[in-house]
Amino acid sequence: MTSLEKPDLGTSTVKWRFPAVHPEGRKFALIAAAITVFFAWMAWETLAWPMAGVTVWVLAFFRDPIRTFPRGAGFIVAPADGLVTMIVTVPPPREMAGPDGLGDAPMTRVSIFMSVFDVHINRTPIAGTIRRVVYISGKFLNADLDKASEENERQHILVEANDGTRIGFTQIAGLVARRIVPFVKPGDMVAGGQRIGLIRFGSRVDVYLPAGTAPRIALGQRAIAGETILARLGDDERVEGMAL
Repeated sequence: MTSLEKPDLGTSTVKWRFPAVHPEGRKFALIAAAITVFFAWMAWETLAWPMAGVTVWVLAFFRDPIRTFPRGAGFIVAPADGLVTMIVTVPPPREMAGPDGLGDAPMTRVSIFMSVFDVHINRTPIAGTIRRVVYISGKFLNADLDKASEENERQHILVEANDGTRIGFTQIAGLVARRIVPFVKPGDMVAGGQRIGLIRFGSRVDVYLPAGTAPRIALGQRAIAGETILARLGDDERVEGMAL
């Protein structure tokens, strides 16, 4: 955690500031900006203005805002920004199953879909130690489809808390996304809400909740990575929502 991310407990207000651009995106922004300048220099205004818009979009796509991780025993926090599109009961992925992983019993899977307008920095839902990082090549189907969990390019991450609790989550590439970029490896210790990777450009993240833990987020609700509480360990009372 950098000094910019440390909250000042001696103050009662927080000022808004423009989000930084993650280093992973700066090269894309520079390329887009260079093309924009070239078009403008050639007086190709019909191309220069749209390309300027692309440059702004690239900067926005790779924005990396500071997030405040909620402190509390047993909190499982959203790893991604986006829309909660599925809450289903499924077996854990075989890459994270077994006695040293999530076990073999069915689990509740919460799927968060990230559009190209959402922040794409992903964060760990709990603090602990990274036990597995498993990358699987695959298709690039619409990430909003259920079968994307088993057929698309994806990366499974298993994190274990100090008390032995294990949470698994999966980064899934989509129609536009073509690369999953990890920031962590097995053995790394992570703080709650720490950045663990990103997906370019538009995708989905699945979170697998342990038995006896129900989601505290509803279908259609928007999640904020590192801040929105998905569930609390041992709390089996599910939250229902209503679209208005």
